Amino acid sequence: MQVNSWQGTILVALLLCLVCSGVVSFTADNLRDLQQENTKLDVKKNLLLSAGLIAGKSVPRSEIEEIFENVETKVVNLETGEYVDDAPDDFDARAAAKDASQNIEIPAEKDIAKNRYRAKWGTVYLIKESGKLTSLVLPVSGYGLWSTLYGFLTLDIDTRTVKGLGFYEHAETAGLGAEVDNPRWKAQWPGKVVLDEQYVPIVSVEKGGNAKGSSSVDALSGATITSRGVEKMIHYWLGDHGYGPFLNQFRNSAVD
Repeated sequence: MQVNSWQGTILVALLLCLVCSGVVSFTADNLRDLQQENTKLDVKKNLLLSAGLIAGKSVPRSEIEEIFENVETKVVNLETGEYVDDAPDDFDARAAAKDASQNIEIPAEKDIAKNRYRAKWGTVYLIKESGKLTSLVLPVSGYGLWSTLYGFLTLDIDTRTVKGLGFYEHAETAGLGAEVDNPRWKAQWPGKVVLDEQYVPIVSVEKGGNAKGSSSVDALSGATITSRGVEKMIHYWLGDHGYGPFLNQFRNSAVD
C-alpha cells in the first residue's frame, strides 16, 4: 500500500486518533488522581485550620501531613454513638449520605439543616497534643441560601465549648453569605458555648450586632439566611439525630 494513497491516509489518521486517545485517557486518569489528592489535602488543611493547628492558607503539603499525624480518625454509629471498629479505612460519610444502602432519610421535623439525608455512620476526629486528647472535630453540613455548606466544628473536650469553625465548600453569594470564610467572622466562634448544662444546643446567630453573652455570635451583614443556616446546622449536628449520642458516650467515657 502506498503511503500517499487514500488507504494510507486513512491508516495514518486512525493511528493518530489511537495515539491521541491514549494520551488523553492517560492524562485524564492522572489528572483525576491528582485532583482527588488535592481535594483530600484541602479537606485536611481546613480541618487543621478549624482546630487552630495551622494558621493561614499557605501551608506546605508536608507540614499538613505531619501535623495530621496528631489527628486520630474514628467512625461512629450516629444512632448509638459508639465507635464502629470494622469500618473500612476509606469510609466517606459525605459519599455515604448519598448512598441508599448507607444513609437514612432525616425526619422532616428534625431536618432543620435541610440535609434531607445523612449517613448512618459519621466520622469524628480526635486531636492530640503531646499524646493528650485536647479537641474533637466534627464534620458539619447544612443549607444556606444557595448551597449546602460543608465544614468542621472543633470542640473542647468538654463538648460544649467551641475552639473553631470553618467551611471548605459552599456556593454562597460572594461578599454576603460567602463571608462565612472571613477570618473576622470566624474569630467570633472560639470560646462560645454551644450546649447548655443539659447538653442541649443553645447557640444563636443574631442579626444587627445584637449578639450578647457566651452563646451567641453576630450574623453576617446582608446574609441572614446563610447565618441562620449555620445556626441550624450546628443545632442539628449537636442534637440527638446528629452527634448527640456520640458526645454523650464520649462524656461518659471521660467520667469513667
